[in-house]
Amino acid sequence: MAGKNTARKEREIGAAVGAAAAPKLDRLVHERLRLGILSALSVNESLTFNELKKLLETTDGNLSVHARKLEEAGYLSCTKSFDGRIPRSDYKITAGGRKALERYLDHMEALIQAMRER
Repeated sequence: MAGKNTARKEREIGAAVGAAAAPKLDRLVHERLRLGILSALSVNESLTFNELKKLLETTDGNLSVHARKLEEAGYLSCTKSFDGRIPRSDYKITAGGRKALERYLDHMEALIQAMRER
């Protein structure tokens, strides 16, 4: 009898998670480093490449690839300049990036709430 109750409970939780997950999870934002980039930029007016690299404890190549994906999606903008002879890249979150992050956080909150209600 306990097996039937456990299976029923698992189906109920699966249904709740499925209902909360109805809008697809934004896989672009969901990746750890990209989520970190968007989160950091959402609370800062802008950050340089080196500031993001230090904050997120990642490599140049890794940050570059993920920042480019976000830029291509229109989630952040990058302004390149020189500080003397040193190249400088400044990143800002765009309105679209802020909206995507908010949708992602709302989605995650709905999943958490669905699990807590069970």
